[in-house]
Amino acid sequence: MTRARSFSDSQAALFDHEEAPLAALAPAEKLPSYIKDHRARLRERFLSGGADALPDYEMLELVLFRAIPRRDVKPLARQLLEVFGDFNGVLSAPAARLAEVSGVGEAVVCELKIVEAAAHRLARSRVMQKQVLSSWDALLAYCQTAMAHGEIEQFRVLYLDRKNVLIADERQARGTVDHVPVYPREVVKRALELNASALILVHNHPSGDPTPSSADIEMTAQIQAAAEVLGIVLHDHLVIGKSRELSFRSEGLL
Repeated sequence: MTRARSFSDSQAALFDHEEAPLAALAPAEKLPSYIKDHRARLRERFLSGGADALPDYEMLELVLFRAIPRRDVKPLARQLLEVFGDFNGVLSAPAARLAEVSGVGEAVVCELKIVEAAAHRLARSRVMQKQVLSSWDALLAYCQTAMAHGEIEQFRVLYLDRKNVLIADERQARGTVDHVPVYPREVVKRALELNASALILVHNHPSGDPTPSSADIEMTAQIQAAAEVLGIVLHDHLVIGKSRELSFRSEGLL
């Protein structure tokens, strides 16, 4: 009977330039015991206590283990946090900016972006084809995950059917750090194409402050007026900041 393959910290890195090629490593050049023991303890703490048991830099270490199998990754984890602020900021940072950090190569960028993509897909799965108004917290969590740490403004429209089930989530436009162009006619036209009965508008403020601008308020009023003519309901407009969001409906702006 053959033994099942197992994976360990001695695996090759995803990209050769992250570490010395395996052929160049002598048999004695295995993972140092202090690093191996540290990684084992960290994984055990994560498996037993979950993410809440680990600070941000240790969560980052867990992600970096696969990309950098033969080095202490704690200094790099702390450096990334210093540059990007927190765990979410690191995962959401553009690949080009990550690559500017010393010690970050393609393997590290790839690992971080895999985790980010997994988080987005998981959050999205909890709202798509669901009754949105009864899953509001999940919707807010999805919007925060997808948009809170963006470095430029983006505008999304959530299209709902007659039962307020989310049938489409589409990015309409990307802009600059403080402006995104939105065309009410295109928003309503797309709603008709999807046979949507209601809308929720969502956009982010890279500054972190979700307070709507006068342009945000005017644009929302234009979309609401265009939608009402066609019998389409505008449920809300959410502005996503770094740590909180603002609802036009809750603020009496709709």
